[in-house]
Amino acid sequence: MPNDADTAPPTFDLTLRPWIPVLRANGTETELSLTEVFAQAADLRRLVGDVPTQDFALLRLLLAILHDALDGPADLDAWEELWEEGIPADTVADYLHKHRERFDLLHPFTPFLQVADLRTGRDEYSSPDPIVADVPNNARFFTMRALGATRLTFAEAARWLVHAHAYDTSGIKSGAVGDPRLKGGKVYPQGVGWAGNLGGVHVEGDTLQETLLFNLVTFDTGKSHRKPHLDRPAWRLDPDTAEPLTGTDAAARPHGLRDLYTWQARRLRLHHDGASVNGVLLAYGNPLTPRNLHQREPMTAWRRSPAQEKKLKEAIVYLPRDHDPSRAAWRGLGALVTGETRGREQRNEAAGEVIPRILDWFARLALEGPLSKDSLVRVHLVGVAYGTQQSVIDEIVDDAVAMPVVLLCERDGALGRTAVDAVTDAENAVTVLGDLATDLARAAGRETDPSRSAARDQGFAALDEPFRAWLRGLKPSDDPGHPMEQRRRWQVRAHRILSEIGDDLVRACGEAAWQGRVVHTSRGDLWLNTSRADLLFRAGLRKVLPLSTSEDPDPDPGPDAPEPSNSPGDDA
Repeated sequence: MPNDADTAPPTFDLTLRPWIPVLRANGTETELSLTEVFAQAADLRRLVGDVPTQDFALLRLLLAILHDALDGPADLDAWEELWEEGIPADTVADYLHKHRERFDLLHPFTPFLQVADLRTGRDEYSSPDPIVADVPNNARFFTMRALGATRLTFAEAARWLVHAHAYDTSGIKSGAVGDPRLKGGKVYPQGVGWAGNLGGVHVEGDTLQETLLFNLVTFDTGKSHRKPHLDRPAWRLDPDTAEPLTGTDAAARPHGLRDLYTWQARRLRLHHDGASVNGVLLAYGNPLTPRNLHQREPMTAWRRSPAQEKKLKEAIVYLPRDHDPSRAAWRGLGALVTGETRGREQRNEAAGEVIPRILDWFARLALEGPLSKDSLVRVHLVGVAYGTQQSVIDEIVDDAVAMPVVLLCERDGALGRTAVDAVTDAENAVTVLGDLATDLARAAGRETDPSRSAARDQGFAALDEPFRAWLRGLKPSDDPGHPMEQRRRWQVRAHRILSEIGDDLVRACGEAAWQGRVVHTSRGDLWLNTSRADLLFRAGLRKVLPLSTSEDPDPDPGPDAPEPSNSPGDDA
């Protein structure tokens, strides 16, 4: 007579089985279940998923669980209680036990974040490759999965499942039976997963517990855009079908953070043989347009889009501000601190920028809550750069910048303005360094673009750690001249660093550049050689870093502060 255990369907209970990769405080890595993660959060350093975007997606999943288990926190008093006493692991464990059926990855009727009866007209499914972001499309030379993801453990599959809802690419996908968008067996591009639209931003603490609490926004924040009685995570909603949300329900959602953090942007079904996942059906799910969701999505900066305002004939259109893979996090400091971005005026972009609401929330913790304004905040940036009509992932952005909390609390104050101005100083000074490289190349009769790009990359790389150290050292002061003195200190250091790089470029430029040649500019023909290029470089640095040569700087340079110089190399 067969044993019932032998005939029972396979299960993989995410509340009890280890699947979330974490780094312990002692430096070791392991995998934990959902219950264990919350119980041990105070002793864990951070999440360490397969790729940085997976960490961001898992963090939002954990936040949704915590928000729902606590049905809060309702206000700052409730949050402070959590800060003092820690995450109530027993409460979360009871919650997970209550909903454990919906957290079973292999459940025959309600599999975790999947549609149980999802199928194509021909009952086809692919290998797990489409949900695994570290398998480059048709370029498997630089990956540990040279043969593709033919099989996944249940733990791996669960992580990539969460990631797919957040960051899946666009493009033509399998058409599931019952999807009204189905045309010829396929569904045509509907956009990337929700988090793929974002320049993801979150605050990172010393432990996973601190990280969770720092990003656990209270329900009285932006409450006019929440519907608490309707705000539920995916596992507390009716199971999805192949059909997407439509009509008024789709237009009204997401109803809150629990709904948003578990948004079902895809319809998925994992196929397995009882031992591992060997296939997947990946289809489009609920669409979510990123336009004007700045009051609902807290983990990104937002920018006004004049082009979309004109196209849609709407007065104001805000879109998420994504991250530029070529720029270090500190170079985007203006969008994080003051809502300002370099070049906005040149792009004719409206002045209205919205900083990430998660940073507004953290500033509130320092202004009204238990955190000190003298402490540092580590802001972590994660995002994806898609390519070829968003059908592939080109690059993943993963960077962080530590800054004094006071910059967030007093972002309109002089110290915050100084930090943003210091970024502009760096940008302008590196532009001058690029001008030098351009002029040296022109003097030698070489192509200018490679030299300019290489010099700019070298300049920003050399300024990277010094700027981060300078930023961490900013402190508030009652001295009205303090902000300008801090800016002077930065300009002096930037001037010294870039001058040394300029010296190296001059020494390496070659005999042809020293002899020089006639170049054509908008101001007429001139003889350009190494000596002239070096003189222009020194003058340019003095112009864009005027405080670096001043022992007693003017505390207020005013609206006529120097702009970057244009060397002859810019007039080609």
